[in-house]
Amino acid sequence: MYSRRFLLHSQDEIGSHNAALQREIHLARNIQTKLLNGEKPELKAGEVSGVSIPARLIGGDYFDFYPLPNGRLRIVIGDVMGKGIPAAMLMILTRGAFRSAAESTQGPGETLTAMNNAMYKDLRVLNSFVTVFCADWDPNTGIMIYANAGHTLPVVIRSDLQAFEPPNLKNVMLGGLPGQIYKEERIHLKEDDLIFFYTDGIVEAQNREGEMFKIDRLIALLRKNVYKKVSEIESVVVDTLHNFTDGLPQKDDITMVILKIDKENTEIASFNAPIMTK
Repeated sequence: MYSRRFLLHSQDEIGSHNAALQREIHLARNIQTKLLNGEKPELKAGEVSGVSIPARLIGGDYFDFYPLPNGRLRIVIGDVMGKGIPAAMLMILTRGAFRSAAESTQGPGETLTAMNNAMYKDLRVLNSFVTVFCADWDPNTGIMIYANAGHTLPVVIRSDLQAFEPPNLKNVMLGGLPGQIYKEERIHLKEDDLIFFYTDGIVEAQNREGEMFKIDRLIALLRKNVYKKVSEIESVVVDTLHNFTDGLPQKDDITMVILKIDKENTEIASFNAPIMTK
């Protein structure tokens, strides 16, 4: 009898513990969602936005916007190795490193270098890596300067529907090598151009036949919808992925940031901070 009572008591404790854990996970998801769905920068003659859909309740993809004193907008998108709570915790570390570096560095290359210096030892202890793409967009010149730490390159769709990836910079992921110096490249964005930053959960989404969505489908989809508002493009991409996977469970976090240029002299009108996620 005592054994049965002890067993029932233990089961009740386990059930209570699991319920508390689920509440905490949902609370963490709500916090992450609120940060992610904060107000985006408002552009006088252009649009920028981002969205992230975790594969689990919480994730490790990350994107952020940081307005610079020189009138430029710093954009970052990242992907932690792994999923769920561990990846989400590492993304908090990544966000803190980015915010700190963005305040004290001159460009994307210096930002990634500073982030790697700050995070390297922790990432090695945890045996993890983070891919990050960082870009400074200057609305006055139309120049986008960028640096890459092993992340997927964005896609640029020109107003004449020509599509290309910016020149690659073959630098290692954050946490890959100590003392890494991240170099920069630049491209010129023109009126009606669209640049699509994303994590690999989009192109690696699979249908029931095991076929991946791939970059070619993404480019075709962006070309077809390039003249729409960025919020509409986001919805089209998400809906298309849902239809392609035919209701299969999402295997990886899906994150995108879209910048659309309506005028070469676009200005950053206002801003409300952070964004986080995977």
